[in-house]
Parts: sequence; structure tokens; C-alpha cells
Amino acid sequence: MTFGAEDDIAFDVKGNAGVITLTRSKALNAINDKMVMAIDAALDAWEADARIKHIIIKGEGRAFSAGGDLLELYDMAKSGHLHYDFFRDEYRLNARLGVFPKPIIALINGIIMGGGVGIAVHGRYRVMTENAVFAMPEVGIGFFPDVGGSHFLPRLPKNCGMYLALTGGRIRAADALICGIATHSVKADALDDLEAALCEAEDAGSVLDSYDDRQSMPESKLDHDEIDRLFSAGSVREIISNLEDAQEDSAFAKSALEAMATKSPTSMSVAFRQLQEGIKLNLAECMRMEFRILVRMLRGHEFTEGIRAVIVDKCNNPVWHPPTLEEISAADVDAYFEPLGDDELTEFPDAK
Repeated sequence: MTFGAEDDIAFDVKGNAGVITLTRSKALNAINDKMVMAIDAALDAWEADARIKHIIIKGEGRAFSAGGDLLELYDMAKSGHLHYDFFRDEYRLNARLGVFPKPIIALINGIIMGGGVGIAVHGRYRVMTENAVFAMPEVGIGFFPDVGGSHFLPRLPKNCGMYLALTGGRIRAADALICGIATHSVKADALDDLEAALCEAEDAGSVLDSYDDRQSMPESKLDHDEIDRLFSAGSVREIISNLEDAQEDSAFAKSALEAMATKSPTSMSVAFRQLQEGIKLNLAECMRMEFRILVRMLRGHEFTEGIRAVIVDKCNNPVWHPPTLEEISAADVDAYFEPLGDDELTEFPDAK
């Protein structure tokens, strides 16, 4: 069965389940436009197929998906020939996954970041193994936590979403379960049995509950009350002040402060604002807002500089502009959120 992108993604119907497998393992299943369009076509067909009760999404190799194809975006931005078709398609798919009428189950056994998060997090169920590593690292490359980050991150408890957005911190299954990014957890060697059981079942939820094995996961690494205390503030600068005050007695505060010191001040400022706005919006409205930010980001300095330093030259010494939070005004941040006129992202499914 195929819906396109045959070299990068595979589709199958097994019993009661439609199964989507990301197969770009050498590229850590990085999401491209062909894959987005193929998933959308599969959803069209399977939504109307009475045989299919739920949909499983998984990735081959050591990643569910490590994100989007950043080098392709870098080349486009550097050339000055900007186009946004991929993001229009991706953001509409993100919004559709959030309201799809059949349960979507992401089986996450490895790296999940950026665009991969957008494929997984908006569905009803997210199953993580002991190998899963979750992150939204965009502020470290002069970008922002998109693919619906403005919707799901501010809804995580105890300001965990703000911590993830501003530091790019990586978390594993135990902490992902605590903050609700993961709904279930199983050992990696039980994934095949779980998938087989899901394909046989009509009720995905009861199967997932019966396989849930969270007690076998490595222990949580984070103090979520401490995150809540330190990342509850009215600005990025206030968060940094909290971390500075706590760093002498808190290894976590010291680590978070060091991480934020390497990030784009502009990206952190935009991310903070987008989470503040996103808590008030439904998913489609968040995607429309994120598209506005995206257009401005790709036209600016920070993204190309971040990709150059982190991905192209691998020197990890980006020169951000402006270099400090103090040099970024409210008007500078507001500009990223201004309407796009005729270029607005539209044509969403009914949204939650």
C-alpha cells in the first residue's frame, strides 16, 4: 500500500490498524514534504475505511524522527529564494492530527525532536520506551518550538513546557510521563507484541493500559516542583534571575542557566511569548500564529546563523543578533506575531 514518498515512508493495514512507518532511518527519519503529503493522503483514505479503528505511527532505526530537514531549509534561506510550501503542508497536518476522529498511537523508541514531535504529540496516545529521548531544541539554532509547540508546551504541568522551550532540554520516558508528553510506556522488546495486540484490538486504550510498564522505566531525572518554581515568571529575564539566584544550591538551576546562555536571545523571547499566547488558542489558531513567526524567522538572521554554527560548520559558536536579551524590545518581539495579510495559513480541519 502506498500514498507516495515510497523511499521515505511505508503504509500498511494490519487487522484493525493502519500502520505508518517512517523509513528514512539514515536521516533519523527527518520529515520532508513528500512524507507530510503521504501521511495526509493516508489519513484521507483511512478516515473513511470502516476496517480501521486506529492508526499506529512508528519509526525505523534509532529515531522516531529527529525533526525536519534543516540543511534544505538553510540552503533555501541562504539563497534568498524563500518558499513556505513545506511548512504550510506540515502545519496543516499537525492541526489535522489533533482532531482526527480515530485514535492515533505513536510508538516512540528513540530520538523524537522538532518535526517528529509534531507528528506524534497531537494524537491521542504516545508510547515511549526506555530508549526514547524527547526535545524541542529549536532556540539553539535561532528558530522557535513550532509544529504545535505553542499549543502543547504551555499545557504541560508545572511550567515543564517553558523549561523545554527555553533550554532545549532532553527528557526520557519517566519525565515525559510525569508531564504528559507520554501517555504510556513499555520496554523496547515489548513493542512488537504491543503493535500486534493493537492490530487485533478494536479498543486501543484498553490494550495500551494492559501493556503499560512505566514502573520498569529509569527513574525521573527532574524535580518538577523546582522547574515550576524557577520557570514561573513574567519574562525570560525574570526566569534567568530566578536561575541565577538558585544556581549556588541547585545543580539543575546551574545547568539550565548554562544552557540558556547559548541560545538565541531573540528565539527565547519569541518562544516565551508564543507559549503565553498559545495557552489561549486552539491548535489551528496556534498553527496560524506559528506560521506568522516562521515567515519572519526565515527572513531574519538568527536561523541561518544558528544552522551555520550548529549543523554546517559544527563549531557551535553562533553570533546572535542582538546578542543580549536587554537589546530586544517588546516591539521587536511583536513584529514576529503580526498578521501576514493574504499569506495567512488557512484551510484547517475543525480544531480543538
